[in-house]
Amino acid sequence: MTNKQSVVIIGGGPAGLTAAWELAKDGGSERYDVTVLEATKQFGGISRTVRHNGNRMDIGGHRFFSKDDRIMDWWKNVLPLQGAPSYDDKKLGRHHDLEPGGPDPEKTDKVMLKRHRVSRIYWNHHFFDYPISLSWNTLQALGFRLTMVAGFSYLKSVFHKLPEDNLENFYINRFGRKLYSMFFAGYTEKLWGRAPKEISADWGAQRVKGLSIMGVLKNAVQKMLPKKRDSHEVETSLIEEFWYPKLGPGQLWETVEANCREVGVHVITDAKVVELDQRDGRLSSVVYLDAEGKKVSLEADEVISSMPIKDLVNAVKASPQSAPKDMAEIANGLPYRDFVTVGLLVKKLRIRNTTDTPTLGNPPIVPDCWIYVQDPGFKVGRLQMFNNWSPYLVKDVDDTVWIGLEYFCEEGDDFWNLSDEKATAFAVDELTRMGIINGPQDVMDSHRERVPKAYPAYFDTYDRMPELVEWLDSFGNLYCVGRNGQHHYNNQDHSMATSMEAVDNIRTGRTSKTNVWNVNTEKSYHEEK
Repeated sequence: MTNKQSVVIIGGGPAGLTAAWELAKDGGSERYDVTVLEATKQFGGISRTVRHNGNRMDIGGHRFFSKDDRIMDWWKNVLPLQGAPSYDDKKLGRHHDLEPGGPDPEKTDKVMLKRHRVSRIYWNHHFFDYPISLSWNTLQALGFRLTMVAGFSYLKSVFHKLPEDNLENFYINRFGRKLYSMFFAGYTEKLWGRAPKEISADWGAQRVKGLSIMGVLKNAVQKMLPKKRDSHEVETSLIEEFWYPKLGPGQLWETVEANCREVGVHVITDAKVVELDQRDGRLSSVVYLDAEGKKVSLEADEVISSMPIKDLVNAVKASPQSAPKDMAEIANGLPYRDFVTVGLLVKKLRIRNTTDTPTLGNPPIVPDCWIYVQDPGFKVGRLQMFNNWSPYLVKDVDDTVWIGLEYFCEEGDDFWNLSDEKATAFAVDELTRMGIINGPQDVMDSHRERVPKAYPAYFDTYDRMPELVEWLDSFGNLYCVGRNGQHHYNNQDHSMATSMEAVDNIRTGRTSKTNVWNVNTEKSYHEEK
């Protein structure tokens, strides 16, 4: 019997679990001895599902949509697409193309739903389409004067392009200075805690991709044509349908983790990696603290890391060989934006559904998955209407509304350190001032969830990332994957793709890791696919 190749995977989120399954499936466990180290008791990272008193909370909202067919097929193999209408589909007479022979979500939990995507912007006590569209409602809400100013401002940006050396110029080139100042400047500063001119344009390239006024116009025209478009033709920010696990995103990752265990993957929870030892220019072992605080060392032929780069480098630094001072300086200077979600269970909403989209509720609730709060008068960044993501996230979906208020902050700052009671009172006050609810008397239950290192940020030492990447790649058996593992603001599908590339390298013996780092960075991906 040949010796197995030992692979230690750090992190049980989308990137780590994708790597584990890709290595172990189809008899891979005969060749690889795979161990997953997860620092918590939960799986999915920020794609986990939080349970509270019979209701479920999606941390940040996760649409299951990708232009990478590998990923779409992968998800569908884990949780098959619905073959019968869901509860709200049936009650509202809503149509989706159902999967022949697919499971019935009313009879089983192991199913992926098809969902309609509706999101809007809240600004100046008005609702606008998200992304901004040139609809009659938008023009009405802006008024004639603002519409003309925004229009001429956009035309100026068409003929006078600014150098895209920061995020402010990136947005102005695509939307004009007026729309930028109204809908992007304040929200971006709310999200990152920095002025957009201080942030690299790389963030816009990764998150906004090909979206622009011209992209919005093109999408609006194509929607009026009879030909049905392939998902590859639509900008990610403009998609109108996505998949979603019946019980939230964490359900998919909990299923993957169980599948991994079944084929022989060792999964260890409460395992905080504190040291990465080296030998002959490679990582030789991974040291973690177990649930009792004892140090445990695992030898590794290959290491796949989705832990934050800052923590990864500090784990190397903690080894006897240590890490170079300049590399530790870059890693420790990499910034993150942290995140707090306050879930509020309310009896009803003050605002009414004035759209043509039918919804559940008594009275019917607004149809939004997300409401982006781009009004600078409020600290909250987004509202999630969990009822609209999946009716199965809410214990009493007909007579209560489960809302998530998303706040961007810094770990340890005043908002982060608020007690649960004060954070909830703050959220209730904002929702009342926005006119979403009548007041505290409407709130039946609440839950606050803190999420550290939710968003890798693109300032401070970020511009020195190429130096750090070169040094990390010098360890021939280290693969950095996922959002925090690469300090890239990746979507879930991009994080998975980095792991697929890393596993392919391990299998084939490819030594260059450019394919792993280049997921979601190439211009062709943003603007063409």
